[in-house]
Amino acid sequence: MLWNHLGFERGARVGAERVLEWSGIRCSAPRAPGGARMCPLSGSGSARPPCQTVVVEQHRVAMTTNPSPTDKPAPGPLSAVAPWDLVSAGYAAESASIMLPFSRLAVELAQPAPGAHVVDVATGPGVLALELAPRVARVDAVDFSPAMLEQLEQRRRALGIENVFAQVADGQALPFPDGSFDVAFSMFGLMFFPDRARGFAELHRTLKPGGVAVVSSWAPVEQSPLMIHMFGALRAADPTRAAPQTNLLNLENPEVFVRELQQAGFRDVRVEPRTCSVEVRDPAELWAALVRGSAPLAMLKQRLGPAEWERQAAQARAYLAEQLSTPSTLSTTAYLGFGRR
Repeated sequence: MLWNHLGFERGARVGAERVLEWSGIRCSAPRAPGGARMCPLSGSGSARPPCQTVVVEQHRVAMTTNPSPTDKPAPGPLSAVAPWDLVSAGYAAESASIMLPFSRLAVELAQPAPGAHVVDVATGPGVLALELAPRVARVDAVDFSPAMLEQLEQRRRALGIENVFAQVADGQALPFPDGSFDVAFSMFGLMFFPDRARGFAELHRTLKPGGVAVVSSWAPVEQSPLMIHMFGALRAADPTRAAPQTNLLNLENPEVFVRELQQAGFRDVRVEPRTCSVEVRDPAELWAALVRGSAPLAMLKQRLGPAEWERQAAQARAYLAEQLSTPSTLSTTAYLGFGRR
């Protein structure tokens, strides 16, 4: 998604075209006190949030597929800890809330039993872990970013949750014995691993026989009007930026997604797209929310310096104000990959 197309990750375009068809399902944001829906981008829960999750739609998308199994993109800087530590507070407050509808869909797909022991790999601020905790016996939440886990711990204590146990760990070498868990999740995390095969293999290793894993990854930008507008804003700010291209060597490609799950030993594998829509009421606040919670934009802001960043940000805000009538409904799509040990 955004991070794949700001010069942070490299890939290649290969293969032949096919058409994928699917239908989505409905999802909604949580309600804040007083009944207002919490904005998936701002997480504010205010009476007038800038965005609001609404519906999921049907799709028909042409995609270039069938890359060579031996072709692999080089890992990008978002495989490192520093960008996530940098953005941890903003991510927890802003972007993490857009993950909640997708986390709920992942839980629905996995169907964990009330007594389940669960691992959440690359948990970040614990969106899925804390949402799931009341439904299961125990959640082990791991991430390589200490700052992200600090955010999780703050939220865990505030919610009074006692069955989520966080620790710093590498998702490519999980600190758990074989067959420890009934269910494993990785929401928008494993897709960044330098060695995805090891990440999938570790999920498989730590599951009990019959246990299930659900892994999410963003779909190509062209399936996300929200990201199309955001990249339009970035290119308006700097026309020399390249337009985003689908990276068919990573989990944006559902055939790669299926193959990597199968190669890790999973059976009953399937990859399902899910699309959530947001209502944008204030383009300037939409931009601000994404900047606060986006590791790629935080890195870009740091790289450009204050003066150049503010110049580009003003151009981006002007572009969004011109392009978006208010309110506007924009969607974003993710793939949910399912496999059983």
